Amino acid sequence: MAEKKLTFEKALAKLEAIVEKLESGEISLDDSIAAFEEGQKLVDFCLKNLSEAESKVKKLSRDIDGNFELNDF
Repeated sequence: MAEKKLTFEKALAKLEAIVEKLESGEISLDDSIAAFEEGQKLVDFCLKNLSEAESKVKKLSRDIDGNFELNDF
C-alpha cells in the first residue's frame, strides 16, 4: 500500500491531538516523552511548510519609477 503524503493540515491535526493527550495528564512518562518527540517532528514539518509557503507569496507592485518589482506580501 502506498504511503499517504503528510499535509500541513494533517500534521497540525496530529499535533493538536498530541497536545490534548499531553495536557490530559493521563499518560505515562514514557508515553509523554514519545508523544513530545513526535510532536517536535510535526512542529518542524509545519514550520518548514510555512516557510516554503511564505517564500512563494510575493506581491507585484510598481516602484517610484513605474517599474514592476516583487515584494514580500
